[in-house]
Amino acid sequence: MRILIALTYYRPHTSGLTIYAERLARALARLGHHVTVLTSRYDPQLPRDEIMDGVHVHRVPVLMRISKGVIQPTLGLEATRYILSHDVLNLHLPQFDAAGMALRGRLFRRPTVITYHCDVKLPPGWFNRLANTAVHIMDHLAATFAHQVVTYTQDYAAHSPYLRRYQHKLTTILPPVELPPASPEAIRALRERFNPEGRRPVIGMAARLAAEKGVEVLLEALPRILEVFPNALVWYAGPYENVLGEDAYRERVMPIARRFEAQGHWRFLGLLSPEEMAAFYPNLDVLVLPSLNSTESFGLVQIEAMMNGVPVVASNLPGVRQPVRMTGMGEIAEVGDPESLAQAVLRVLQHPERYRGDPDEVRRTFAPERTARAYLALFERLLRTVHPSRVAAA
Repeated sequence: MRILIALTYYRPHTSGLTIYAERLARALARLGHHVTVLTSRYDPQLPRDEIMDGVHVHRVPVLMRISKGVIQPTLGLEATRYILSHDVLNLHLPQFDAAGMALRGRLFRRPTVITYHCDVKLPPGWFNRLANTAVHIMDHLAATFAHQVVTYTQDYAAHSPYLRRYQHKLTTILPPVELPPASPEAIRALRERFNPEGRRPVIGMAARLAAEKGVEVLLEALPRILEVFPNALVWYAGPYENVLGEDAYRERVMPIARRFEAQGHWRFLGLLSPEEMAAFYPNLDVLVLPSLNSTESFGLVQIEAMMNGVPVVASNLPGVRQPVRMTGMGEIAEVGDPESLAQAVLRVLQHPERYRGDPDEVRRTFAPERTARAYLALFERLLRTVHPSRVAAA
């Protein structure tokens, strides 16, 4: 089958959406399918075309960038060419350009499946309100034209104003999660680099420094945690400088984080490679996900932690709370409540034996090949309905 995956940002850009798309594309390729990723050349230093892990990545030139969005004047022509040469189209939303591609999928009789990752909620400001409205309209048009919409969990779908409108074309598929193996040497090297003192409770957070991630909630909860565990340490893994559209947020939270850093209770690890992330989790006592709104729909890092036997404290948000509910490996804290977060973290640190769970079962449940096979079953069903003559060729 020739599968076209389209999204605004792809690797080396880092976000939950891009990681999901990358894992899905690689798994489909490993199962023997021809996979193309159509994305933006957001950095002019990136090649127009390259093969990454068996996946053909084609990047469309960007004329200019507006906040977190990009303007790609030739996207329409290139999308037409690629959609016509593929059997199915998988769009990853939010994406401003998705409506035009979904319409082409409908007109050219190519099964079009939307993977809806989260609702859009940009920071305050008149321009962001305008951008939010534009993306919202285009996402609705895309869902109208698409044949099917995929969501991570029914919990999130039931609470998303967007997804509730498309229950008649909704399919739930758990996201793909994988990490490379980490050697004992790599785990020890990361510990000696960022926690040379050892024997300290380590609280992990893995995210971009972005307003919706709730970094300030962890910062406000930390003094309460330090009352009980005075030598506790936060490891923050992920981009924290030059994050698109987050300059104002960074200016607000960084002085507080730097103060804890100076006291020895906070370490910025920066953007880690997949291999380094695999060594990151075994060094943690707990991972926190203090997300604030529906721009977070699940939190793939939770599963990565649980695969390593690390419990999680997650916000009580639709979708985000599901990994803890599914596995029992953690606690759920109230949204935006530092005291609730602190108490949940303390329960985990004080009674880790309660949150062991079954990491092997977590690994099997979220294996990328399992996710890819669910997509393939959906693609094949749609092909038989939308374009039966292409079934044999696919």
